Amino acid sequence: MDKISQLPDELLLKILAMLPTMKDAVETMLLSKRWQFLWMMVPRIKYEDSYKNPKYGSFSLFVDRSFFRHEAPVIEALYFKLGSICGSEDIQAWMRSADKRCVRELTIKIDTFTNKGPVLLPWSLYSGGCSMLVTLKLINAVIVDDSASPISFPSLRTLSLESMKYPSGEFVKTLLSNCHVLENLVVEQCEADNVIIFTVIVPSLKSLVLKTLENKLGTNDARGFVIDAPSLENFDIFHFTGFCTFENNMSKIVEAKLVLNTWKLWKRLGSIASFKRLYLCLPSLKDMYSAGSVFSSLVHLKICTCETEWVNVLMRMLKDSPNLRALKLHQCHVLRPKEPRPCWNPAWNEPSSVPECLLSSLETFEWVKYEGAEEEKEVVAFVFRSAKWLKKATIKFHIKTNDTDKKLEVIKELFSSSRRSPACQLEFR
Repeated sequence: MDKISQLPDELLLKILAMLPTMKDAVETMLLSKRWQFLWMMVPRIKYEDSYKNPKYGSFSLFVDRSFFRHEAPVIEALYFKLGSICGSEDIQAWMRSADKRCVRELTIKIDTFTNKGPVLLPWSLYSGGCSMLVTLKLINAVIVDDSASPISFPSLRTLSLESMKYPSGEFVKTLLSNCHVLENLVVEQCEADNVIIFTVIVPSLKSLVLKTLENKLGTNDARGFVIDAPSLENFDIFHFTGFCTFENNMSKIVEAKLVLNTWKLWKRLGSIASFKRLYLCLPSLKDMYSAGSVFSSLVHLKICTCETEWVNVLMRMLKDSPNLRALKLHQCHVLRPKEPRPCWNPAWNEPSSVPECLLSSLETFEWVKYEGAEEEKEVVAFVFRSAKWLKKATIKFHIKTNDTDKKLEVIKELFSSSRRSPACQLEFR
């Protein structure tokens, strides 16, 4: 301990910031006089109301005493995980103190397992109470409306709203429109979300992630998003079932991840020619993008193999991506045991069916969780046979047994069924 105590304050503060909670950091004051006041300057603070049977007010009192004694001129990150003890009044007091300490990143998470009632976030949080915030993450809380005070987030660049309940859709629109420098937005809808149309009008936005908890919101076609973000570069959407309307052509999107239950909201996808990296997990070809669409900028494609029609989706995307250089197949989700395996169409083996990207541009091919099913063998053989410029292929097995002989058998099948380019490096894992 003496050797550690001889380290400079800057390094010791980094060590304290790595401790699980502020309670652990405060307890280091008992080590020696050298440590007595160090905790007051730690730049990253984490409070967790994790006591199983606390006396009323014990956690709140600890936060009051420790946070108000904190002396760091700038707090890089402040994290609250609140349970059954804390309420809106506590949060309001802590937010006033947070503003004085120039908090840059704030996370407030309500533990729904211990806190059964709704926790209202104080209006001061949105009306300039934390003017120096750069990152704000809110989870499982309720936002209240107070039109008497304007919303103000002059420095906010990253906002995450997960499982939140809002006063109205109009409030959401106003909230986001007052984040004038916002670049990153994450929205996760939940069952308690009473916003039917979620409007995102943020000219500065560069990254947008939309999530719905699967099977929680049903298939209400009236629900959806209206997006006006002309600077958007990265767009992720997960388990979405409603509509999605774009108020501009989204011409700057470079990377997208699409995990969808339906393609009906993506009729315009074919017009987005700016995609360079794309990840797809789709149920079928039904209502897919319009025929004749070409993804001329797409160079990296990743497709999830959990759906029964993933082979059809793969072949369609290969056909419409003439400049593709990297292809990755990955079973990212659990297979549905009652659904049939995908089928390989014999017509794809015809020379006339070979996509242009396999003949002229594809350089790397990777398969994660390869099982050696019939359709998988057909796909591997097709790629190896058709990809004339393939430089590297990587196969990562997902065989449910540790039997080395089984893996060797699969490897032997891959070698015997493929006629890849001699320049292609083949790697198994």
